[in-house]
Amino acid sequence: MIQRSRFTTRKSLLITAVIVAAVTLGTLLELALAHFAQATAAGLPTEALADGGKGPDSLNAVIDNLRNVIVGLLVALATLFLTVGGVRYILAGGDPGEVEAAKKTLRYAALGYGIAVLAPLLVSVLKGIVGA
Repeated sequence: MIQRSRFTTRKSLLITAVIVAAVTLGTLLELALAHFAQATAAGLPTEALADGGKGPDSLNAVIDNLRNVIVGLLVALATLFLTVGGVRYILAGGDPGEVEAAKKTLRYAALGYGIAVLAPLLVSVLKGIVGA
């Protein structure tokens, strides 16, 4: 009975560690992407981002702000998938079907992070095509 309790405690600690790591990774990535996207959209070096609290001056600024919000939501959703996939993988218990489902969820999380990273680049390409 003591052996099973120790295993359950380790599993609980591992699940907690996966959740904390995924949320931390997602938060850091979201902050980095928002900082980078805002700097590249303004054509400024990354140190010159403080605008003194002014609102957006043009439609391009509104679109850039909307893009930043969408990137943030993508990163948050990918972090949720990463957390769920990690927990499913830990709780699979060797069941091949559950392990494959967990791996699929982790792939979707990686795809979500990839789309979030490429979103500013895609907007820049579309601006070049449209001529804005």
